[in-house]
Amino acid sequence: MASLSRAWRPGIGKLIQQQEVDVRRELDNLVAQMHSNGIRYNEAVRDFKRQYLREVLVACRGNQCKAAEELGMHRNTLSRAMAELGLNLAEVRATLKRPPRSERPVYSAVRQSFRQG
Repeated sequence: MASLSRAWRPGIGKLIQQQEVDVRRELDNLVAQMHSNGIRYNEAVRDFKRQYLREVLVACRGNQCKAAEELGMHRNTLSRAMAELGLNLAEVRATLKRPPRSERPVYSAVRQSFRQG
């Protein structure tokens, strides 16, 4: 439904339609590859559901209530689906955390020059 509301804005409709065509083409290619590699239907559906839920949870920064709303389901249903698919919220949130200071890029020189000038 979100794509439909965006599609009505002037100039954006064609872009969204093209993106939807591209996504469908990629999905068709993926399905063909999965079939040719002998991946069974149940496994393919499980992998798709797991990845889809994970993607939405990452986009919602691990917030299950927001993710459930975006998915159009109740939070309890999302929790149950995550448990069935072995999707751990702690894993999702761990990817969202900032790296330790020792692993972050050093911007102190850039910050200093910005503050001074």
